[in-house]
Amino acid sequence: MGNLKLAFIFPGQGSQTVGMGREMAERFPEAREVFDEADEAYAAPLSDLCWNGPEVELQKTAITQPAILATSTAALRVLSRSGIKPNIVAGHSVGEYAALVAAGVLEFRDAIRLTKLRGQLMEAACPQGTGSMAAIIGMDEEQVRTICRTVVSSSDDLVADVAGLNCPGQVVVAGHIRALSEVIFQAKAKGAASATMLRVSGPFHSSLMSSAESGLTSSLEDVTMTRARTPVITNIDAQAHTDPGELRSCLLGQLTRPVLWQKSVELMAGLGIGAFIELGAGRVLLGMVRRTSKDIQLLNVGDCGSLDKTLGFLQAEGLVQS
Repeated sequence: MGNLKLAFIFPGQGSQTVGMGREMAERFPEAREVFDEADEAYAAPLSDLCWNGPEVELQKTAITQPAILATSTAALRVLSRSGIKPNIVAGHSVGEYAALVAAGVLEFRDAIRLTKLRGQLMEAACPQGTGSMAAIIGMDEEQVRTICRTVVSSSDDLVADVAGLNCPGQVVVAGHIRALSEVIFQAKAKGAASATMLRVSGPFHSSLMSSAESGLTSSLEDVTMTRARTPVITNIDAQAHTDPGELRSCLLGQLTRPVLWQKSVELMAGLGIGAFIELGAGRVLLGMVRRTSKDIQLLNVGDCGSLDKTLGFLQAEGLVQS
């Protein structure tokens, strides 16, 4: 077998699109089985929402998150049938649940139920229309933090927190829409290349999610989690973990703390990962990887075409079992 080290990475909210996973479910029984399991665990036809929408329903957080998990896990099961195994796994935000399924920490059905609850709690944590997220391009973390501190110091009831460090020059902020509007204004005035509001339903990974963190605690404590058979790089500290207690704590903490994706990618590259495979809808994470670490092979499995290309590359590397 080849010596190329692989990282499986799993996307988060924002990657969803109507039709995701349908082609693989029609071609591969392993993928179809995943969506059947998801429907049962979700207690509603989640697969139909993934494949047929409507988009307005698929965008709802309590649907989006388990739908993304199901699509990623279907891609994982299809790739795994060829004997492909990762050296390390990581997921962006809710994608961390798919990473834990891939590492054998969480049972898939438990992960579906947890992400459904997580989405419901996140929706309820901040009144609709009052909170959101914004992406600041062309500024570093400290510059953005300084702007956030300036904005919130003008009002005791405003929140603007750094919520994600995705790749060099890209910082995501979450908080009240009024605060984010001022952050965007100041960032542009101070020379940001771009500062725009994101199309999300809430201020994720900020202090405004504290009630969701509290609400998820008991359910996470009740679910069975086992030692990871593959190291998991977690969002909140960009470190590798295998201990189930540590992984449980990291899952809970990511609700109110920033996603350290750039540092996670840098760690994986430093550990000798030679190829990143994004499993699920889209290629958003690969774009972040490309801007973070050079000379690494970027692959994805989101439909049958991308699967065939990825398998072709891995076969050439001697990683596909015959």
